[in-house]
Amino acid sequence: QVQLVESGGGLVQAGGSLRLSCAASGSRFSIATMGWYRQAPGKQRELVATISPGGNTNYVDSVKGRFTISRDNAKNTVSLQMNSLKPEDTAVYYCNAALPYGIYWGQGTQVTVSS
Repeated sequence: QVQLVESGGGLVQAGGSLRLSCAASGSRFSIATMGWYRQAPGKQRELVATISPGGNTNYVDSVKGRFTISRDNAKNTVSLQMNSLKPEDTAVYYCNAALPYGIYWGQGTQVTVSS
């Protein structure tokens, strides 16, 4: 079983920055592909970014050049640095862990970007 706890959401003006963090329990963090997803009101949950156990990253086109995903296997954490935020980035952001034996989600953290 893996538990994920997100933190760092909040309200920010357009052009500002936020850093989301996700703390994972369990001893298999280092082999998990970690990801951040988001869900805006009335929309489906979408992938934002992923990072493999080896550190390879992948981003949705809309956040490329603005967001950076990183992980610290020693601390069992994954982070999402979000710069140049736009109102359309407003959503609940979810941390995700993909392991050979299951997929796990955090409870989500709200990010609101005002124009």
